[in-house]
Amino acid sequence: MEVAIVKYNAGNIYSVVNALKRMGIEPLLTDDPELLKKADRVLFPGQGEAKGAMEYLKARGLDAVIRDLKQPVFGICVGQQLLCKHSEEGDVDCIGIFDAPVVRFRPERHEDKVPCMGWNKLYDTKSPLMEGLGDDPYVYFVHSYYVPVCEETIATADYILPYSASMHKDNFYTCQFHPEKSGTVGERILKNFLDLKI
Repeated sequence: MEVAIVKYNAGNIYSVVNALKRMGIEPLLTDDPELLKKADRVLFPGQGEAKGAMEYLKARGLDAVIRDLKQPVFGICVGQQLLCKHSEEGDVDCIGIFDAPVVRFRPERHEDKVPCMGWNKLYDTKSPLMEGLGDDPYVYFVHSYYVPVCEETIATADYILPYSASMHKDNFYTCQFHPEKSGTVGERILKNFLDLKI
């Protein structure tokens, strides 16, 4: 299986590369449109700032390439946010797979810290991506912006309010958390993505 990771100006890509290598997968890190189109699976991870990431992707035509991919695509952290319609972070239009906004956490109490950072529980899980996670699956988050719960939400987490921890539409799957930093639960989610039947 050929697994490609979108190479762009977002941090944390190498933690995903290393997680896949631990699973016996040698991923291809590339921004070549033809190689992305030919891959069996495409991962779109990232940490960083939405506006700068979208400017980079648009300048290279990668936003259109990602939008047109037909194989399973997995957006991780900022990758989930960039697959949405619009982000408050930099007030930028994004790739638009999901007709959902990305909004900033607004603390309601003194103890509400932004960014949300640490382990949190998933609930209301559905879809093959979320199979076999066991009871009380916990995963690792670091983010200041979130996608509200919507029709495409396949896992929910709570921080200040319920929000989309994972989403699915057509061949696009996402998670706001970092599966590559989420122990056996995260590894199972990555395996589920690689095993998807489309």
